[in-house]
Amino acid sequence: MEKTSLKTKVLSDIESLIAQSYPNRKITLRNKNLHIAIIKKCYNAASVSINYHRKRIEMDIVLDDNAYNPNLVNIEIPTVRANFYFLNLIEFLKSCISNDNKSIAFYASLIHAHTNKNTYLVAN
Repeated sequence: MEKTSLKTKVLSDIESLIAQSYPNRKITLRNKNLHIAIIKKCYNAASVSINYHRKRIEMDIVLDDNAYNPNLVNIEIPTVRANFYFLNLIEFLKSCISNDNKSIAFYASLIHAHTNKNTYLVAN
């Protein structure tokens, strides 16, 4: 029971954070990095670029994780370029949220990093 309530709390908190991260004014670097991290996690993307004005998200999606070797310089990882148009960024980001245990742990770390002012949220 407690595990379920914790999962529900994390999901609720990440959705709340997403809703607060896209105001009608200028997007902060911290919020942009939050958006990029969520999209990278959802799509297994190597790189993500968001154009808020044109409502476009461009990313390189990794096709085969088995091609990655942490002991070597990975020059050729199979990716596909994707270019999405979004009507509502908040709804798009909320659709990227998964409720599996690995994702919940990732969202909990994002929430902690985003709310802690001394922590830098980096989306590589």
